[in-house]
Amino acid sequence: MSRIVILTGSMRRGGNTDLLAEAFARGASLHNQVEILSVADYPVHPCLGCNACMQRQGHTCVQQDAMQEIYPKLRDADVLVLASPVYFYGISAQLKAIIDRLHTPMRDSFRIRRTALLLVGAASLPELFDAILTEYNLACRFFHLEHAGQVLVRGVKEKGDVRAGDALQQAYDLGASIAEPALNLAKARRLCYTNKIK
Repeated sequence: MSRIVILTGSMRRGGNTDLLAEAFARGASLHNQVEILSVADYPVHPCLGCNACMQRQGHTCVQQDAMQEIYPKLRDADVLVLASPVYFYGISAQLKAIIDRLHTPMRDSFRIRRTALLLVGAASLPELFDAILTEYNLACRFFHLEHAGQVLVRGVKEKGDVRAGDALQQAYDLGASIAEPALNLAKARRLCYTNKIK
């Protein structure tokens, strides 16, 4: 059994990002312990770039905000799932703020070894996810993280649009594929979906 943390980057509660993350969580909870952390519930300030965390005991951040609650949850996680709407070819600013706050050497104590990606975007452009995928893949390579799979959905603008098509089932299937890493890695890597709703 793995401990999975899903970071959702949408401030719109119950929107397409949340629906995709919840579908993944339902599938993953069959064999794992799953927790969803929404940026709507955890307000986090951007990294100050002060590098104080390099010198402070425990490499803690000088900023006392919701990130202090997120750090221990990430420290205990085996799998990290990033779920975000696409804004100007990037993930949401709120989710990026959390990722940037992992600049601290504290991350060296994390046991995360696998990641997955869930993205939704209103546009239907072929290159909609390219910039995010480039950054994501480079980070996975740098930190030696295994990519467990992804669900990418174009053409979802209004709340609930993601319910059309197969995206929610695909997110569920991807979540369900994450059980024992040694047995399911090959299967999980095949679960990389791209959808266009409208």
